[in-house]
Amino acid sequence: MSKRSVARVIKSHRQTEGGGFVVRRPLPTRGLEHADPFLLIDELGPVTYAPGEAIGAPDHPHRGFETVSYILDGAVEHEDSAGHRGRLGPGDVQWMTAGAGIVHSEMPGAELLANGGRVHGFQIWVNLPARLKMTRPRYQDVPGSRLPTAQTDDGKARVTIVAGEALGARAVIETHTPIVFQDWTLDEGGRVELPIAPELRVLAYVFDGAVRVGGREVTDGELAILGEGDAVELAGGRGRLLLLGGVPHREPIARYGPFVMNTEQEIIQAVKDFTSGKMGEITRTAQVG
Repeated sequence: MSKRSVARVIKSHRQTEGGGFVVRRPLPTRGLEHADPFLLIDELGPVTYAPGEAIGAPDHPHRGFETVSYILDGAVEHEDSAGHRGRLGPGDVQWMTAGAGIVHSEMPGAELLANGGRVHGFQIWVNLPARLKMTRPRYQDVPGSRLPTAQTDDGKARVTIVAGEALGARAVIETHTPIVFQDWTLDEGGRVELPIAPELRVLAYVFDGAVRVGGREVTDGELAILGEGDAVELAGGRGRLLLLGGVPHREPIARYGPFVMNTEQEIIQAVKDFTSGKMGEITRTAQVG
């Protein structure tokens, strides 16, 4: 197998999102608007809130792409204009295909808001190809207990699989296009070599410690963009990272806030559809427990 090497390393920056929470963001960043098919990588926290301090992302629309919420600590309560609602806790994943358009809300869980606590997680935006931009919205809410896990024989490299497959384990989440989304933890001396289809663009975001990716050390808060090949080597280290891969669409991207389409005219139409109420609105209910 031909191992991929690191072509570029990007340091994340901090900025405010949603209702005022701070994220660590390696993508997009200056000089790199996207890494096709990935549009955004946000790491929320880790942060510890005092009682009454936790904040989230009130009602906001999406069209033309998918959002993946992966919660490590804390809890999020979500509602949308299609009538979906629920709660995501530690280890849980929500893979939301916004498609033709949806209005969504992600707010702190009631217990977290009342008592405070630690919050840590990710939201990744995955672009949809033109043929699926206006597909029907779809949710896949998967509790952490259902996410496949695996480890190397020595136990020094361990993985939770959100999308794709590794070490003989395959994800339960279905994706419209081939996607890899894996949470790897490596101990000192841990090593794993993973076959990955050569047509995928591969990224590795280290969010704790340091990991050698393709022979190069990548440290906390850094995103490695890998070059061509059909395998990825990870080595500890003592670190943790998200390994992401996807097939590039190689299509024009028109982007305005929460709308990602292929042309400016499609963006204008998305704004009109949202402001005219065609994407609906969230019908408020009693707070989820």
